[in-house]
Amino acid sequence: MLITGDAGTGGTAQYAVAAAARQVCAAEGVLLAVGLGDNIYENGPDSDHDSEFASKFENPNTGIDVPWLMVLGNHDCSGIIPGSGGDPSRGDREVAYAAVSPRWYMPSRYYSVTVPATPGGTTPLVEFFALDTNPVASTVTQTDPYYQWDGPYMREQRRWLDESLSRSQARWKVVLGHHPHLNNGKHGNAGRYDGFLVGHYTRGIHLKELYEEVVCGRADLILSGHDHTLQVLEPTAAGRGTRQIVCGAAGKTGDGRAHGSTPARWQDFSRHGFMIAKIAADRLTLNAYTVNVDTAQAALAHTSSVQPLRVPAV
Repeated sequence: MLITGDAGTGGTAQYAVAAAARQVCAAEGVLLAVGLGDNIYENGPDSDHDSEFASKFENPNTGIDVPWLMVLGNHDCSGIIPGSGGDPSRGDREVAYAAVSPRWYMPSRYYSVTVPATPGGTTPLVEFFALDTNPVASTVTQTDPYYQWDGPYMREQRRWLDESLSRSQARWKVVLGHHPHLNNGKHGNAGRYDGFLVGHYTRGIHLKELYEEVVCGRADLILSGHDHTLQVLEPTAAGRGTRQIVCGAAGKTGDGRAHGSTPARWQDFSRHGFMIAKIAADRLTLNAYTVNVDTAQAALAHTSSVQPLRVPAV
């Protein structure tokens, strides 16, 4: 599985990372990809047939012809301020685009997907839970009551997530959300994003609650972008065994230094890159690649092997 995030600039770096990923995907026989939001910089699409879908997704990813599980980022839902996440309704255009793209998979604003353990089988090896984190992590207050942190949309999404995690029979449960729970990059952890200690939306306090009350201790991994870095973080007490992966360096890069102190197996704050996950019943291997934008070549920078929260019986 290919993991990318914050890719959709349409710039030289995005095309270079995609070209490098294409080579690795072909060599590894990758059958699935994940796009962790900020798919269309800077403001999201203006319609469900916006030409930016071609210039910032289809064309760069030519040759990576697998299903892409897509989630909404703050730039996909910009309001008056680019990247504010202040107009969640703009995300409906990306949902609608899935009807015409053979690769872009986003059947709704939040959804789940299972992958069978064997071809044609019914026992899930992994279930992905794709979230829309924007209404509880925007940099401005949501003005539409439907999308406010305690409004109908978030209440239903939380109920869906709780029930879906409870029902899941998958050996691996993986949550996809643009905004991370834990993060050593400049945006920081949910609950105090960008150093803010006040403001329900700006600091992401209600997203922190969603992760810690519904996801942590129940899902094996949270995969996120938002921070333009590559991080393989260790589980913490707050996460109750759930591991945070940050992979948001497919189009932009970080400022080159750590801003947090969550224990990490590996992290990079200055280079472009992507990750590849190989999932078996009892082990997930994660390969992190950095990319030289000038040559469009990938270099394997780190390999981790982790077990699920609950190791399946042999």
